[in-house]
Amino acid sequence: MEFENSSFMNRKLIWEPSDSLIADANLTKYMKWLSLNYDKTFHDFESLREWSVTDLDDFWTSIGEYFDVTFYGGFDKAIEDHVMPGTRWFEGSFVSYPHEILRRRDDSLAIMAKTENGEVEHITYKQLYSYVSKVVTGLRAIGVKKGDTVVAILPNIIESVVSFLAVASIGAIWSSCSPEFGQTAVVERFKQIRPKVILGVAGYNYGGKYFNRLKNLQEISSEIDSLENIVIIGSDKKEKFVNTKNYIFWEEFLGDETEIEFEFVDFNHPLWVLYSSGTTGLPKSIVQSHGGILLEHYKVLSLHLDLKPNDRFFWYTSTGWMMWNFLIGGLLIGCTIVLYDGSPAYPNLLSLWELSENLEVTYFGISASFIQSCINEKIHPGEKFDLSKIKSIGSTGSPLSVDCFDWISTEIGEHVLINSCSGGTDLCTAFIGSTPTIPLYLGTLQSRSLGADIESFDEKGVSRKNFMGEMVIKKPMPSMPLYFWGDKNFERYKDSYFGVFPNVWRHGDWLRINNDGSCVIFGRSDATLNRGGVRMGTSEFYQVVNRFEQITDSLIIDTGNFQDSGKLILFVVLSDGFFLDKELTESIKSELRNNLSPRHSPDIIYSVPEIPMTLSGKKMEVAIKSIFSGKNIDTSISKDSMKNPNSLIFFHDLYERLSNI
Repeated sequence: MEFENSSFMNRKLIWEPSDSLIADANLTKYMKWLSLNYDKTFHDFESLREWSVTDLDDFWTSIGEYFDVTFYGGFDKAIEDHVMPGTRWFEGSFVSYPHEILRRRDDSLAIMAKTENGEVEHITYKQLYSYVSKVVTGLRAIGVKKGDTVVAILPNIIESVVSFLAVASIGAIWSSCSPEFGQTAVVERFKQIRPKVILGVAGYNYGGKYFNRLKNLQEISSEIDSLENIVIIGSDKKEKFVNTKNYIFWEEFLGDETEIEFEFVDFNHPLWVLYSSGTTGLPKSIVQSHGGILLEHYKVLSLHLDLKPNDRFFWYTSTGWMMWNFLIGGLLIGCTIVLYDGSPAYPNLLSLWELSENLEVTYFGISASFIQSCINEKIHPGEKFDLSKIKSIGSTGSPLSVDCFDWISTEIGEHVLINSCSGGTDLCTAFIGSTPTIPLYLGTLQSRSLGADIESFDEKGVSRKNFMGEMVIKKPMPSMPLYFWGDKNFERYKDSYFGVFPNVWRHGDWLRINNDGSCVIFGRSDATLNRGGVRMGTSEFYQVVNRFEQITDSLIIDTGNFQDSGKLILFVVLSDGFFLDKELTESIKSELRNNLSPRHSPDIIYSVPEIPMTLSGKKMEVAIKSIFSGKNIDTSISKDSMKNPNSLIFFHDLYERLSNI
């Protein structure tokens, strides 16, 4: 869809950096360093970005040098060729992700961790090193070595971060799920990667309730035959853990504090395994490297998020979502990362804003759905709390609506840089998002990230500006997956990303790149609504529909395919006291006709109790489309990957009723 003549392009300036902010930005300091060390002078961000995707070798080498990454061994070039997949980076070099973090051992705060009951724990960089060393000793005592897999079912607590750093220090491979994951979801993930050790929590609190997980941990461990040891955190030992495998409680597992002997591993050695959302089939086990994650997170967290050692970096997440791994990266910068374990809405939606005031958060990260919930509930956190220390708000999970931009600017403050970012688990980063030295316009993502050759392709594979096309990555990035675990010959890898455009990564989102380099995300391309050749992203629908005070949430699908035009079906969750009567139905259709196009007025609107969500808070558009295509939900959807699996029953029953009419 072309946008040159669209009124959408009449953009509103919502934030602009001051001269002092630009001068103090990490990005500005990096550009000055490039001028001195690489004889490269750039007069604006776009020219810098263009160089970063044209000369991958020099750019990624400069990132390693600028952040003083410890390399052992030698390398001739950062990258030998641009072949995807299977790209090899910094051949001949050896690095250690945890060494980069733990070389800082002073008394500044490394982690602040809060739970639902109000308790806050603090740990300094010096204490962090000490704690990690004890876990390293414990792991080595039970036989963990380089290349082994260690998995965790842990909440977002200090012990989770410490355990990860200890595992990586040995050169072992980490993977984690949050404790609210269902048994099947955990087993589907961990069984693939054959872990040697599992770290599990005895129980956790969520939404004001305590959930005992010992029985669940026992059942999970009994299904994974590769396990040799089970380490239990948070138990008072009053409950007996019955299992045929060896188990040990955390306090007994911890070893002596010693100097950590870091295992420096090949740049391309596996660091961790992440997983796709798993809405269909088995989750993809995505393997990422020590060196790739190290350089990518240094780059994006410092140069784009502008984090500094005096910052307090918070992102609401669980250990089962890539944002947890991203949050840990804040320790590379030397800032304080802030963990929260619990529900973001307990006891109400003001809780996280109160946390921000009390812990003096400077970077506040959340999902787009949380901001929308704040709007729907009509809360005013800026009136109740002092949020003046927040310099930026990050949002991910889905595109941030224009209304959400306005709300943040109004309620939190015009000084706040809004970072609506796009990326994902596949690369464990945001590759479109904020850049602190350029203006921000309403409803846009400021820029493509350095080193990310992102383009918008039309159906012929041609790059186009001001056009809603397929988001692609044309050249390799070091944090791209090494491979999928168990994926012989990259078959599943190639099918996932390279099946549409040869040798070009297709990400699966609709993207428009504006002339100034700013971007707009329209939602998933595999859930995009194509009506009579006019394509619309689902986020565009939600921006219109969710403005109705009668509606708290919505989901839209197009049942059409190449053979059948199908139906455009809108599902809405109504606010208390409202009904989907004829008047409301017509009002919704009218607004969509006027704001989008007559072709995108829904054929049918249904009231539903709730919208199916993944554990990371994404609407399951593709899954609902699968149901309305007649697919069996038991075989096509992993319910244990869902926040609310029972919500599917209504949609399945509705489809059955409609099919019998």
